[in-house]
Amino acid sequence: MNVVELRPNQPKLADKEKCAMTTIIRQQDLIDSIADALQFISYYHPKDFIQAVHQAYEREANPAAKDAMAQILINSRMCAEGHRPICQDTGIVSVIMKIGMNVQWDADCSIEDMVNEGVRRAYNHPDNKLRASVLADPDGARKNTGDNTPAMITYKLVPGDKVDVHVVAKGGGSEAKTKFAMLNPSDSVVDWILSVLPTMGAGWCPPGILGIGIGGTADKAMAMAKEALLDPIDIQDLQERGASNRAEELRLEIMDKVNKLGIGAQGLGGLTTVLDVKVKDCPTHAANKPVAVIPNCAATRLVKFTLDGSGPSLQTPPSLDDWPEITWEVGSARRVNLDELTKEDVAEWQPGETVLLSGKLLTGRDAAHKRMVDMIAKGEELPVDFTNRMIYYVGPVDPVGNEVVGPAGPTTATRMDKFTRTMLEKTGLAGMVGKAERGPAAIEAIKDNKAVYLMAVGGSAYLVSKAIKAAKVLAFEDLGMEAIYEFEVEDMPVTVAVDSKGESVHQTGPKIWKAKIEEGIIEVK
Repeated sequence: MNVVELRPNQPKLADKEKCAMTTIIRQQDLIDSIADALQFISYYHPKDFIQAVHQAYEREANPAAKDAMAQILINSRMCAEGHRPICQDTGIVSVIMKIGMNVQWDADCSIEDMVNEGVRRAYNHPDNKLRASVLADPDGARKNTGDNTPAMITYKLVPGDKVDVHVVAKGGGSEAKTKFAMLNPSDSVVDWILSVLPTMGAGWCPPGILGIGIGGTADKAMAMAKEALLDPIDIQDLQERGASNRAEELRLEIMDKVNKLGIGAQGLGGLTTVLDVKVKDCPTHAANKPVAVIPNCAATRLVKFTLDGSGPSLQTPPSLDDWPEITWEVGSARRVNLDELTKEDVAEWQPGETVLLSGKLLTGRDAAHKRMVDMIAKGEELPVDFTNRMIYYVGPVDPVGNEVVGPAGPTTATRMDKFTRTMLEKTGLAGMVGKAERGPAAIEAIKDNKAVYLMAVGGSAYLVSKAIKAAKVLAFEDLGMEAIYEFEVEDMPVTVAVDSKGESVHQTGPKIWKAKIEEGIIEVK
């Protein structure tokens, strides 16, 4: 009879059998968990983010930036209470999975198909329908897929018998500000970050978080930057205990130096631009230093769950006590009747001034602008009269229940810069409302035409939508959320970001606050 002798470190047969035990994960459990996670993060901020923004709000010295953060916090609480999206841009879905090697799937389709079915169900939920933002044929027809699929899926096989899943919904504004460079080995990562961050503008809706990936290859650096954003906000703990490795040293240095740039919330100037900095690194080729940075915006949306074979993993709603009680006061804001607006009225508005809009407000973003300028070039009549009207750059979420429109926050205005001169000179348009800064060409066009650009706060879409009392499509219905709407608004809060003389608060604000910080007039904590 053969005798099996076990070496000292060799597992016993019973242990081997135990290791070989499999966990059965049902197809429906993954689908339900993905759908639940996406609904959950559409209206609940992570607790650590709320706490970090509240702390930044309390120490902010610039009234404009403080006001912006107040709107972000109030909007967040409203979304938590009303179960409606934090931002009108409900994001492109990224799913990062770690699949235990002892997992067996009870499924008749691929992991990709299961994940995408979860996305499909989440985005078409009748009680909280989310805006589909994913376009197929990205350099051609750019046709909306209608259900926000496909998700961007990454998975790794790891030891174990569970499936860990991170679900992220990433808005286009922050994704658009992604930067990558293949630095020389001797180049400074900090210097590069400080050089690119001001060029990112405010379209990524600060205050937010920077994810930085260093090393590997170009694609690996990007993946690490995205994965870094999954970690909780804990920079305060790191500041207290001090750095223990190079990645932590970089986190502290970049956090300090970026906030001293004075960019501030929404790019208006102030003490807090980033709430945390996350760094991941890995070995790289001797000739290179790949570096990627991806920001998370004021609509940070992510959650983690684990499947262990016991059924779907559903999220537990947080307590509303996690949100601070903050009230927003309009004070002595200028009230404007859009239905009686003239160029003479616009000329009186001052940079940085809060304006409350009431009356009829038109909407239109990239696709509508492209169609209109093409029509103008062909000598065709536009379907809408823009004379002395304001246009709002927005793609709203579809309404549910008794809503006239879903969350309707602004989109990044610079995307409309190339259309601005034509629109101002050929249509009689008086001004525009959008998110973040305008570029040099748009500012020049605004100045030449004595128009105005107003900024609404990014990351407060539900709050903004409460000012909209009626909505109807006027033209280009085939463009879906990019159609031209007419909103009836009441006391919609905006800030004069570029006045009729061409002065931009996104240029002056950060300069003023950077100088105050450098001169020691005020301290960044």
